[in-house]
Amino acid sequence: MAAVEVLETLDIDGFPGEPYLRLVIAPVALSAPPALHTLHYGRPVQQRRATRIRMLQRRRRSMVGLVLIAALTVLALPGSVFGATTGAGLSGDLANSSVLASGMDYVVQLGDSVASIAQDMNPTDPTAARTMLVRELGSSIVVAGEHVLIP
Repeated sequence: MAAVEVLETLDIDGFPGEPYLRLVIAPVALSAPPALHTLHYGRPVQQRRATRIRMLQRRRRSMVGLVLIAALTVLALPGSVFGATTGAGLSGDLANSSVLASGMDYVVQLGDSVASIAQDMNPTDPTAARTMLVRELGSSIVVAGEHVLIP
């Protein structure tokens, strides 16, 4: 229990001074400590912690999503962007400038040979392209009108 008591102070001369208020707390029991009442402002601590944990999880999920999107974007790019070679042993720039590219269906013209087709496939190193053509055809002879899948 609490009570408010009005006290009047005595001045130095013995005359009454200004009154003031004093809060008097009566002990409920001798063994029990007086109850402390704290003032709470805002949301409870547990609710703030739960909100903080949810925000942290949301940030982590967002970061994982961004990393996955970046990884998939890099994987979706063709290997020639990173300096890889084509099936004929050409870099991406040379493969784009050559007449025949990997995966094309070439119809053999009159006067063509495996060596001339290999030269069109890979102008810098036709021997590697010739070896791949012979392996693909199973023979080193081509006939006019034959369809050849460029390796």
